[in-house]
Amino acid sequence: MNTHLRRAAIAMTATAMAVSLAACGEAGGGDKGDSDNKTIGLLLPESKTTRYESFDYPLIKAKVKELCSDCEINYKNASENVSTQKQQFDDLVDSGVKVIILDAVDSGATKAWVQEAEKKDIKVVAYDRLAEGPVSAYVSFDNEKIGKLQGEGILKALGDKAKDSDVVMINGKESDPNAALFKKGAHSVLDGKVKKIVYEQTGEWDPKIAGEKMGTAITSLGKDGFDAVYSANDGMAGGIVAALESAKVKGIPVGGQDAELAGIQRILKGTQAFTIYKPYKPEAEKTAEVAVKLLNGEKIDSLVTDKLDSPSDKGIPSALVQAFVVTKDDIKDTVVKDKLYKTSEICTPDFAKACADAGIK
Repeated sequence: MNTHLRRAAIAMTATAMAVSLAACGEAGGGDKGDSDNKTIGLLLPESKTTRYESFDYPLIKAKVKELCSDCEINYKNASENVSTQKQQFDDLVDSGVKVIILDAVDSGATKAWVQEAEKKDIKVVAYDRLAEGPVSAYVSFDNEKIGKLQGEGILKALGDKAKDSDVVMINGKESDPNAALFKKGAHSVLDGKVKKIVYEQTGEWDPKIAGEKMGTAITSLGKDGFDAVYSANDGMAGGIVAALESAKVKGIPVGGQDAELAGIQRILKGTQAFTIYKPYKPEAEKTAEVAVKLLNGEKIDSLVTDKLDSPSDKGIPSALVQAFVVTKDDIKDTVVKDKLYKTSEICTPDFAKACADAGIK
């Protein structure tokens, strides 16, 4: 082959390889900005509360797969660190996802993140906590109402003694807008119906911190200086109950939230008065439906029929799921009936008699 023919052959081969590589890049689905990306980002805030790893993530993943067999979930947990979640969010944006489900560690910090995502036509669904910024939808519970249910649970546990009772309140993390709504709702019920809130602190959603705060309350108020304890969730209630038991304080009703397995068992045992059962399945599945529709460019009006405001944005399309107070008498017809837990998970040998007494078999 002469020199001219050899050069022409090399040029043709190089051009063919370039076209081939370009085609592979378009079909691969992993390139930044790929319009056919079928991955949905899922960012959850922490793992100390058992619901996120045990329920929210697997339920959302399963429903997405049911609705979209070729869709994938890119899941990350921020372990309560805002900077970590910001990096996770940025990584999802850079990977080319078109939809991100965001349960924010700090909802106030998300405004700029969501604004940047919107500029790149990335839809953000606020999950469980109302993130700031132009989110496309919000799916959660009526969190102020949940606080009211918690307050009502305390009043019911105190009975006729409520008006003469002093209450300790251990609230959730201050950067979590849900915690503020729980607190507001609880106060709206308790204020004027109990004698006084004698001690109120944040437990940071951390059982250890909540237990320490309870220990401080016992020390400052005395063992007889309070009549009930409001705990913003079941995880912290565990720490609170441990502190009460360590100080040998008995007969104090403690309320919680989330229907955690350990919380249900404490209710059966009698060391926790009630919890709030928030059915995670309808919340998670509704969120998955919204995310898949947004991914496919479809309307979500039929799924998110309410409108809510965040501090930064108005009229956010929302869906709110109903929650319920659960006492010992309600366990069978709520968390057991809905198969939140298997009976064998609840009724371990230590709780077998309590289960039998509650009619759980």
